[in-house]
Amino acid sequence: MRASVCLTVTWKMAASMYRAGGAAGKALLSGRSPALLCLRRNRSAVSYAQTLSNSADTQISTLDNGLRVASEESGQPTCTVGVWIAAGSRYENAKNNGVANFLEHLAFKGTKKRPQAALEQEVESMGAHLSTYTTRDQTAIYIKALSQDLPKAVEILADVVQNNSLEDSQIEQTREVVLREMQELDSNLEEVTFDYLHATAYQGTPLGQTIVGPTENVKRFTRADLLEFINLHYKAPRVVLAAAGGIKHQELCDLAQRHFGGLSSQYEDSIIPVLTPCRFTGSALSARDDDLPLAHVAIAVEGPGVNSTDNVALALANTIISNYDVTYGGGKNLSSNVGRAIVEYNLCQSFQAFNIRYSDTGLFGVHFVTDKMKIEDMLHVAQGEWMRLCTSATDGELSRAKKTLKNSLVAQLDGTTPVCEDIGRQILSYGQRISLQEWNSRIDAVSSKTLRDICSKYLYDRCPAVAAVGPVEQVPEYNRIRNAMYWLRF
Repeated sequence: MRASVCLTVTWKMAASMYRAGGAAGKALLSGRSPALLCLRRNRSAVSYAQTLSNSADTQISTLDNGLRVASEESGQPTCTVGVWIAAGSRYENAKNNGVANFLEHLAFKGTKKRPQAALEQEVESMGAHLSTYTTRDQTAIYIKALSQDLPKAVEILADVVQNNSLEDSQIEQTREVVLREMQELDSNLEEVTFDYLHATAYQGTPLGQTIVGPTENVKRFTRADLLEFINLHYKAPRVVLAAAGGIKHQELCDLAQRHFGGLSSQYEDSIIPVLTPCRFTGSALSARDDDLPLAHVAIAVEGPGVNSTDNVALALANTIISNYDVTYGGGKNLSSNVGRAIVEYNLCQSFQAFNIRYSDTGLFGVHFVTDKMKIEDMLHVAQGEWMRLCTSATDGELSRAKKTLKNSLVAQLDGTTPVCEDIGRQILSYGQRISLQEWNSRIDAVSSKTLRDICSKYLYDRCPAVAAVGPVEQVPEYNRIRNAMYWLRF
């Protein structure tokens, strides 16, 4: 789950949408010649190659205090600049679980220099958009603004991160907001299911905690609790200042030095926060509520950490498995085996494959929404597809998955905000930003045998974690689900 909030946007930018296959579809409808269709396909291939060769380099610098500055220059009239901090719910304990999310919400309540009204007015006068979010690994605060306002945007970010006033009235207001948000999240059954999946898969470890924390923690957070977390985790070596758009890297470095150069890199009593290893436990957790019309079910095995090279093959496996929603067209002609089975036997309302990655572990699995009488059938189809990928994945479907995955990697970086977010997350996770050319090479290097071997490594005879919410009395007993992870190999 990812908790997020944002300040009111005072200006909007037109966005363009590219629909895959749109040009070819128009050509077919207008009766164009096969030669012209071939030409358009060639142009499309050149366009992808040009995208790789023309992608801007990510420049990375490090200040004397250890804070990293990373940027990608694109010459656009707008920019996104933000701060990514290695301080998510995974760095909390049972006593202060939820404090990172609480602090994220306080970002909008004003600073020692700017009361809340002044902060909002200043952001609005720039025509900017201030947003924040918290994950289990990171906290992010970023601003989208005109490129000419980059100096002001960086100064506001520095003020919000380093000079939060933490007044009692602000804490009480934030407490009400977070408690109200928690009530809303309880009605998002997909989020609840993934929280349950983490709770059972990583039981007894920090990754098993939710991002928002328990209600009793939120009700009793004090200024001292917030300061303790800030003083322990908001340190320069744990912070990345990232930017994308119409910016200059040297200017960004100068602004970082001016506004973040004083951020401490020293820890009190030399206590440096270290991630607690999070063990994976094959298990099941369900919350039965027969008043709900549909059941949400997630099943996952332990995946690799974020730095593992196996993630490329697993991403291709998930691309082959694909996703489905009842609103999709295509029916029995879908390329996904799971999708075709769902349509033919009316198995579920929606289905998605996922690979959630953390620094040292991950969750590789599927989530689906279905009628209570179809739960066992959906589990059978999903686990059967896992088995097929381990034993008989073909070159043809791998080739199709490679093209789809490459397109997705390019499409998701459309705009300064997605690019800036990608930079911030990757620098914290990898210590560098992996270029599109490198991702392209890694994808091309995966063969069908490699795909089968890596799927077998993570799926064959592994204990899964299962979470279910809703009318789930028909969820099979855990040992039956576990037994389906084993099959004869020749």
